[in-house]
Amino acid sequence: MTEQLDALGRYSGPATLILSSLAGGAKHGYALMQDIEAFAGVTLRPGTLYGALSRLEGMRLIESLAGDGRRRPYRLTDPGAAALDVQLSAQRRVCDVGLQRLATEWEIS
Repeated sequence: MTEQLDALGRYSGPATLILSSLAGGAKHGYALMQDIEAFAGVTLRPGTLYGALSRLEGMRLIESLAGDGRRRPYRLTDPGAAALDVQLSAQRRVCDVGLQRLATEWEIS
């Protein structure tokens, strides 16, 4: 599963944010941007967001739902949830090591 998000290369950051947002439920593009800004403090520009949504949908990590008018919601798929779990677990390991080293070597807690 990790190779799925690794295959996104420099786009893995936006993909992780989008998948994390969709883990909380289906959302359309504007709601995704608002949620990501609220929980991560990151503003995804529309081109970045919709490009990532297209790639994630092509990889079957998300799927689009029937929309009402112009809004087209997306939801996380089972493979998307599994890929997100692997990605976040790897990020957690990096965070844990970095925080431990800061506490040990720099006395920052």
